[in-house]
Amino acid sequence: MTSPNLRKYNDTFPILGNGNYIDISSVLVGDITLEDDVSIWPLVAARGDVNTITIGARTNVQDGTVLHVTRRSTQNPNGNPLIIGADVTIGHKCMLHGCTLGDRILVGMGAIIMDGAIIENDVFIGAGSLVPPNKTLLSGYLYVGNPVKQVRKLKDSELHFLKQSAINYINLKNDYLAQ
Repeated sequence: MTSPNLRKYNDTFPILGNGNYIDISSVLVGDITLEDDVSIWPLVAARGDVNTITIGARTNVQDGTVLHVTRRSTQNPNGNPLIIGADVTIGHKCMLHGCTLGDRILVGMGAIIMDGAIIENDVFIGAGSLVPPNKTLLSGYLYVGNPVKQVRKLKDSELHFLKQSAINYINLKNDYLAQ
């Protein structure tokens, strides 16, 4: 597949799953894998040039988000790939850099998640929060602040919303694909 917004880096080209929506204004470069039903919204920049980016099924990456990785080095032989799980909602204008996100996560608008951070399953990260390098956020909690702090356990309704948010974006991207 050749497209101005899907670009090769060296010999590596993005790999797409079934039913993906990638807005024409977004750019995906290099070693990036999208599983099924992923949506990439306007002005997303994803560079899998010096390491890999993997985005799990039914995940949505919203407008203006930047996705990048950490290169391999003698101090960090594997670098830090960017790994995003399934059913994740990444809000507008986020920055995810060489971190790992589990499944069913909501990353609030403008949040920054740094190199080596690990976000377990079923987590809310509040808008504008900063997750420092190598920080682990435990499953089942709301985190907010700069630097991020654990605030409280998630309510059942919030846990349900994590999955519902992914479903909402699947329906929206299907509307876009049908046009």
